[in-house]
Amino acid sequence: MTVPKTPAEAKQLVDKLWSYCHVLRHDGVSTIDYVDQLTLLLFLKMADERSDRTAFRGAQAEIIPPHLSWKTLLDVSGEALKADYENILDKLGAKPTTALGLIYNGAENKIRNAGTLRTLIVELIGKTNWSSTGIDIKGDAYEALLEKGAEDVKSGAGQYFTPRPLIDAMVRCVKPRADDIIVDPACGTGGFLLAAHDYIQHHHGEDLSTEDAAHLRAGGISGVELVQGTARLAQMNLLLHGIGEPGGVAQIEVKDALAEPGKKATVVLANPPFGRKSGFSSVDEFGKVTREDIGYDRSDFWVSTSNKQLNFVQHIAKQLKIGGRAAVVVPDNVLFEGGQGEALRRKLLTECDVHTLLRLPTGIFYAGGVKANVLFFDAKRPRVEGHWTSRLWVYDFRTGQHFTLRQNKLQRQHLDGFVAAYEAPDRDAVDDERFRSFSYDELMARDKVNLDITWLPDPNDDGGELQPPEVIAQEIVDDLQAALSEFTAVAEALAITAAERDGRPQPGLRPVD
Repeated sequence: MTVPKTPAEAKQLVDKLWSYCHVLRHDGVSTIDYVDQLTLLLFLKMADERSDRTAFRGAQAEIIPPHLSWKTLLDVSGEALKADYENILDKLGAKPTTALGLIYNGAENKIRNAGTLRTLIVELIGKTNWSSTGIDIKGDAYEALLEKGAEDVKSGAGQYFTPRPLIDAMVRCVKPRADDIIVDPACGTGGFLLAAHDYIQHHHGEDLSTEDAAHLRAGGISGVELVQGTARLAQMNLLLHGIGEPGGVAQIEVKDALAEPGKKATVVLANPPFGRKSGFSSVDEFGKVTREDIGYDRSDFWVSTSNKQLNFVQHIAKQLKIGGRAAVVVPDNVLFEGGQGEALRRKLLTECDVHTLLRLPTGIFYAGGVKANVLFFDAKRPRVEGHWTSRLWVYDFRTGQHFTLRQNKLQRQHLDGFVAAYEAPDRDAVDDERFRSFSYDELMARDKVNLDITWLPDPNDDGGELQPPEVIAQEIVDDLQAALSEFTAVAEALAITAAERDGRPQPGLRPVD
């Protein structure tokens, strides 16, 4: 039996891996590329380790064909090593519809120095048995690497990272079962899918039937991701968790989830992208930049809008089977935005049972200035009249709470109070001032059906002791970053409008997710 590493030992391994990032920067490998390049090699190494053991939880033991395996890289060096490695990438990615093909399709060796590549293979990765560390790529080491990448705001890695304690709390509330069809339509690197699988293994593992195990491996857990490189990381993690077969159909689809109705699910867990608009910028042969907002031709949607956050909410609502349950991270504007936002909230409260809202504190996401919530709702059968939501229970975990990404990070125990209130058999008996319910009629009577509800007094408004200066400073930074993001979007739209009006070449704009 493998003895799990202590946090200190885990940190040493992660620091060892991360230290090489600085070396690879001299080869022109960026922070986010480093995580990608490192995991391509780590996956080969761990697949090799697993091929030496018995099948893992009923999954196929051999992931990589022997002639393309990790061992083939150990006896070559120089340009021959580069050529062999690049041949492995090409051959493994030849069938992109398979799980293994998705991981390596389009994969590129960005480590141009052959000596650096050999050192990475032999010295850094090769000397550790990652499957026996207790903190392999599918767990702490991988997440710590991604988190380190997220800390570098210039790398863009933060957009793929949801704090693990938040994922854990959402999964504990939804309680996925072995017979569920679990989907994340914006899966990033697969954090929700892996947590759901771990929950099922922990709570139902001893009782899993052969049919349940087969269901989980072959379609019971799946996701959609727009970015190829991110989908690759998600598919790696699923395979290393024993989810899916290397030569079988990939569990992760690379596409725009909003473009068409999604796979029907009984559980949806998601943290969709925070950007407000669905669109992109393109440059024509004359250097003219055009910003196009995407409007989705979805006859099943309740409202038509280019706001992708609102679109993800209705996409998920339509994706659920009757009786299905969803837990979705949404930014504040989804709760209070007027126009189509108000129309969407009215439909959601009427057509679904929107039963719980968790107001999240600031300082837990790498995207600066984000103020977010988790919305829990269940799908119901269509009805001619009436409404399915009876009471919305709001848990205000934001007021008076102050977290940072380093000194005061969100931990599992911080959300235990919410989970306990959520699970209470009689919510009315819960003695927690942060937990309060509002009736359907009360919600509908609010201006624009505003669900951004708070009732707790700010502890700093009554003359009490102020928060530490570093906390106050970070809150100011977060607010300014949020405001700057909004003004940037407005400025870009105005710049294009002015250029079109005057017939001038349009200013270069950065792509928008």
